[in-house]
Amino acid sequence: MKHEKAAAQLEALGNPTRLKIYRILVRAGEEGMSVGQVQGKLGVPASTLSHHCKRLCETGLVSQERQATTLICRANYPAMQALLGYLADECCADGTCPPVMRTRAP
Repeated sequence: MKHEKAAAQLEALGNPTRLKIYRILVRAGEEGMSVGQVQGKLGVPASTLSHHCKRLCETGLVSQERQATTLICRANYPAMQALLGYLADECCADGTCPPVMRTRAP
């Protein structure tokens, strides 16, 4: 993965609303979720949601598919894995890794 692409994806996820949208879609699995369902979970105006979904699509983190009159959003799992891999690829390359924490973040 190129540095610029990773930076763009991380910048997109740096917005709290987009991060919430992304986490909702990651939890939804391969089936994805309609824009209306995402809007119901977040309680944001449709125009705001559209703006944030567009940004996530532009960076390749999310895809959208029209099914009749419904717009389905899905997390792009290979893109997520690539970004995580990019962040971890050189972990501790110049030092010793700390022990792995087994607790979950709140």
